Amino acid sequence: MTRPVTIITGQFGDVPSEELFPKMAAIGYDGLELACGSEHFDVKRCLHAPAYWPAKRAQLEKYGLKCWALSNHCVGQGVCDLIDQRNLDVIPEDLRDSDPERVWRLCAEEMKETARAASMIGAKVVTGFTGSSIWRYLYSFPPVPQVADDLTYEEAVSTALAEGRDPLKIDWIRAGFELFKERWNPILDAFDECGVKFALEVHPTEIAFDLWSAETALDMLDGRRAFGFNFDPSHLIWQQVDPVKFIRRFSDRIYHVHMKDAALQLDGENGVLGSHLPFGSPKRGWEFRSLGRGHVNFEEIIRALNDIDYDGPLSVEWEDQRMDRWYGARESYEYVKKIDFPKNVDVVFDAQFAK
Repeated sequence: MTRPVTIITGQFGDVPSEELFPKMAAIGYDGLELACGSEHFDVKRCLHAPAYWPAKRAQLEKYGLKCWALSNHCVGQGVCDLIDQRNLDVIPEDLRDSDPERVWRLCAEEMKETARAASMIGAKVVTGFTGSSIWRYLYSFPPVPQVADDLTYEEAVSTALAEGRDPLKIDWIRAGFELFKERWNPILDAFDECGVKFALEVHPTEIAFDLWSAETALDMLDGRRAFGFNFDPSHLIWQQVDPVKFIRRFSDRIYHVHMKDAALQLDGENGVLGSHLPFGSPKRGWEFRSLGRGHVNFEEIIRALNDIDYDGPLSVEWEDQRMDRWYGARESYEYVKKIDFPKNVDVVFDAQFAK
């Protein structure tokens, strides 16, 4: 089993593809996780301009590159997020509007289009975000209404209706998951129709940001197969969630893998919430690091991926504010090639003594 090594192009969105593609090929990358919404990949042109994909494919082939997955993180974020200027700054211009309701609907349609574009180019996965209407309630103060543990959500809804109360106001967290279900199920229908999987990058500000919230998100969708995860250990490690446990818990839902590192740098004065300090500040309690320079145990991650027979791309997502990105892209490729190894499938090592 030889897993291709790719790199997501989003962090190089300012670099024209005719410059980026040959540079990444020269480093050794097998392919690119193309970021939608940039010059690297345009969803609408792929679907509606007949010459677009043949030209893009020829450009990839020119440098010996393939595309196993598309990334549309910023648009996916707009589906369940509370829309503000931050969203409008990162989504394509034709999705921007002064009406937040229109923005999320446009983003939802764009995600359906992304599934169709992925199917057209032969990519089996779209990685991305979902957004979350309840991330701001992470810390429950002022107290956030939730159903008591000794009462099911269905029982609480029935009681609220009988008493003439709004059932959506009895449990704001559950209501957020219900909104996720309502908005994403139609999108996932399009993914099913196209034979493409959606891989949520479990990440702060998303409906699923750790192990238990990921489990809840799956439950809300009744475990439908179109929805799984883009495993990225960097977002788990600083929360002190074990990335290997995440792989083993969701062994049949790891649809894509991001190779990205992070380091805790707690010194007694800072904390894991980041203190509103920008990435790159040495005062932060944690930050992303180039591969092999943080606290993620990639040795155990590779072993866990082998155990679940994951054979998809290992896609570098390079983010290290204090390092040159071209240097980081090269050293990250070399690190992945060094750390990855195939699974033993047919030899019991100590049984060989008998021979």
